[in-house]
Amino acid sequence: MKLGFTDLVKGCMNLELMVSELYTVFYKNFPEDADFWWRLVLEEKNHAALFRSGVESDEIYLKFPEDLVLQEIATLDKENQILEKMIDDFNLLPPTREEAFNIALSLENEAVEIHFQQFMEGDNKSSIDKIFQELNKADIDHAKRIFSYMQEHGIAVTSENQEKMRQLEQT
Repeated sequence: MKLGFTDLVKGCMNLELMVSELYTVFYKNFPEDADFWWRLVLEEKNHAALFRSGVESDEIYLKFPEDLVLQEIATLDKENQILEKMIDDFNLLPPTREEAFNIALSLENEAVEIHFQQFMEGDNKSSIDKIFQELNKADIDHAKRIFSYMQEHGIAVTSENQEKMRQLEQT
């Protein structure tokens, strides 16, 4: 179980760092939005640090059902591969500003699901529960901030992202 869990935590840390790296690409390519992207870069790095700090607690290993770990490792590996390719592609040919924001909004909405919704609800007291609750709140905050920034700056939001934001507001 510990080996699977260690892989899961590494995958989660890597995911946060990959998103940070993607936002760094956007930071470099969109100077008009540089401050906005840089804040997100730093926050994603902080998310990775939360995972790193959570591993120090023994209770963290007891909290994860084995089948969840295996499913999430596969999901994280796939997401990390997609992000790695996206970063490589965008370093060669950056997306448009609109594409960058819609990609970020979609990623943050997906992250809400990736960060294990079952750990987000209720009055949880363990270290791992608190880490995932904090990450979930940050993901929702990022999605709302990206959406708000897009609206304030006249950046078109895809219909898929608009629907996800409507669903997010209802929860």
